[in-house]
Amino acid sequence: MALTEVYWDNQIPLPKLAPVQAKVTVSLVALLCFINSYDGEFVFDDSEAIVNNKDLRPATPLNNIWRNDFWGSNLSSNSSHKSYRPLTVLTFRLNYLLAGGLYPVGFHVLNIILHAVISALMIDVFAILIGGLAYGEKGRILKHTPKTSLLAALFFAAHPVHTESVAGIVGRADLLCALFFQLSFLTYCKAFTRGSDRNDRFSVQWVVVSLLLCAAAMLCKEQGITVLGVNAVFDVLLICNVNVYELGQRLLLRKNPLDVSELFRSGLLTRLALMGLGGLLMLYARWRIMGTGPPAFTEVDNPASFAENIFLRIVNYNYYYTLNAWLLLCPWWLCFDWSMGCVPLIKSATDWRMVWLLLFWCILIGLISQALCSQDRQRRRTLTLGLVLLVVPFLPACNLFFRVGFVIAERVLYLSSAGYCLLLACSLGHCCYCWTKYRKLLCASVLALLCVYVARCALRSHQWQSEQSLFTSALSVCPLNAKVHYNVGKNLADRGNTTAAIRYYREAVRLHPTYVHAMNNLGNILKERNELIEAEQLLSKAVSIQPDFAAAWMNLGIVQNSLQKFEEAEQSYWNAIRFRKKYPDCYYNLGRLYADQNRHVDALNAWRNATVLKPDHSLAWNNMVILLDNTGNLGQAELIGREALKLLPKDHTIMFSLANVLGKLQKYKESEGFFLHALRINPNAASCHGNLAVLYHRWGKLELAKKHYELSLKLDPEAPGTRDNYNMLRRKLDQLKRSTP
Repeated sequence: MALTEVYWDNQIPLPKLAPVQAKVTVSLVALLCFINSYDGEFVFDDSEAIVNNKDLRPATPLNNIWRNDFWGSNLSSNSSHKSYRPLTVLTFRLNYLLAGGLYPVGFHVLNIILHAVISALMIDVFAILIGGLAYGEKGRILKHTPKTSLLAALFFAAHPVHTESVAGIVGRADLLCALFFQLSFLTYCKAFTRGSDRNDRFSVQWVVVSLLLCAAAMLCKEQGITVLGVNAVFDVLLICNVNVYELGQRLLLRKNPLDVSELFRSGLLTRLALMGLGGLLMLYARWRIMGTGPPAFTEVDNPASFAENIFLRIVNYNYYYTLNAWLLLCPWWLCFDWSMGCVPLIKSATDWRMVWLLLFWCILIGLISQALCSQDRQRRRTLTLGLVLLVVPFLPACNLFFRVGFVIAERVLYLSSAGYCLLLACSLGHCCYCWTKYRKLLCASVLALLCVYVARCALRSHQWQSEQSLFTSALSVCPLNAKVHYNVGKNLADRGNTTAAIRYYREAVRLHPTYVHAMNNLGNILKERNELIEAEQLLSKAVSIQPDFAAAWMNLGIVQNSLQKFEEAEQSYWNAIRFRKKYPDCYYNLGRLYADQNRHVDALNAWRNATVLKPDHSLAWNNMVILLDNTGNLGQAELIGREALKLLPKDHTIMFSLANVLGKLQKYKESEGFFLHALRINPNAASCHGNLAVLYHRWGKLELAKKHYELSLKLDPEAPGTRDNYNMLRRKLDQLKRSTP
């Protein structure tokens, strides 16, 4: 099980540290790289997975975590992403409980700590993969490669491609998956008898524990199941000391046939059978939980997978692999999203990018041939295990087994980068051993590379602190990506800069003419700017492209209502409701349409539907009270107002409307109470001061009426009717003074 001392380890230009010192050093480097992301905001996918995910709230039953996907949608829903990661969501919920709400600092800090722990544990993983298993007198695993494993772990801790997983809170799934992946591998290593050179002795219990940790990794992210492949290859190469090349030759040429009894005696077949059975059970359970159907992705998510020509599909998949390899080699051009034109499809064999595919496969085939055929036993095994750790965790994202919902995603390289870091450290060690006269140059190169990594991580994690900096940073990397322009525009619109937002939304639509979400948002802004004709054209085009786009139908209805196209508006609202059954905002807008047409009963029914679907829909409640008040149904208005305040006890707008109703019913004392309560919540509401003054005027409390008239006019000198009422009150007060003896 143990290998001899690795010949290049002493040549690595690093000091030989004790295990604890090495782990502390790696952890500190990891913290140094990403510490400036601790005070970042919720950005990009965080809004859906955390901010809008009801499964994080204490009021939501804990069992929902096990029935819903990562984004809080029911797994049986057609719109579900089918990403089942309950353990990750559970940690988000714990963050929420500990912080007492949605405060991003705690979420970010835990991510940074997890990365530091994972980076430190990588030392143990790398040491075993390079140096094999050997135990000391106290039963501890001996480290044959302290310098090489330390260098590989330092590269891993500081690799910039990890920024998305560490600085983006939803990257918690990758971090937890990697942690349980490591624990599963290290536990599998414990299955072999300590201090014994006999390969036929192993602990079934530790193998089972390793399988349970693999299941935990899979419950954090689906990629976790790939640890079984790494465990199996490790067992074959290091535990059973099988020469894969010689074994292949014996099987192909049928010389010296394989003795199966030898594999039984070693226990390899038993262990592989246990892992195979465990893996199949996990996949079956995952398939059943997912609803026995894969998620539905669109051409926008992964255009290569929709290419009709299978040759072009394969070529573009391979180009994606090349770009992923480039991100590991040169992690300078990083982007939060690589879809929608960021990577144009290769459509012919004459495309100049085909050169990169050929170069990629030449390098990969060269590495594989060295891993299989090299005369250097140590080098052969290290290369093989490094390639396995590089490739196997990437397999779920490679489009071979099922379609994935992205073009390139830096987060999926978190585990695969460990294989790259292992290969890089071993290659540098081998170079130091072979080129001793260039040792100083190699030492300076290693130091420079680590410094560049740390600086790039610090810069990139700073860009992940806010959506504004994150989205803007992508413009230089993927200027052809419509989603980048869309997100920049959305961020500008949220901050009130609608003029600049329009420019980015228009560019998003230009780059991707069927981008319905950009059309919808642009149409909304134009609607607010009263550019109704163009808004109607954009929204009409959006719903013609995607007929089930409920939000666009509702917004189209609002525009048509403003254009006094009442029949078309009503039909648009009903289309929105047809495609989204529970749509309280659409019922609210439908009620406004009916109110404009004096269809009072229909308006009340629409607003009632809105409050049934969303009991805290303040505008719907308030409009019902106002409409009933205006139509003289004061008793019913009072009942509705009181019902609303039971659900929204701090809503000053409903208090104001109910106070007006009570004043007309001559319930002056109660009306006064609601007015004063509303003013305590919103003391600068001129209309509330004015209506309270009218109440006091009717009630005969003229001095109080005078006081609140003056407050109202101070806040809003142009308030309609208030000055006339104030002048009327002053004349009345003057008359009273003159009539007083």
